[in-house]
Amino acid sequence: MQQTQRKLLIISALPYANGSIHLGHLLEHIQADIWVRFQKMLGHDCLFLSGEDAHGTPVMLAAKQRGIEPEE
Repeated sequence: MQQTQRKLLIISALPYANGSIHLGHLLEHIQADIWVRFQKMLGHDCLFLSGEDAHGTPVMLAAKQRGIEPEE
């Protein structure tokens, strides 16, 4: 059975830049990475994105309290 090549966009959740990192973040990124690698092995075209939330309100407020820019 021949499959049609799929184009997939996979985005993992963005952890807050000023929040604590926990096991759930690690688990989600590892699971997403495994799934993307599996899809690529099947011959599908995958784009896997992630990042950080440097411009959310909680980050901006915390940066303002510390006297720094949100990107820092």
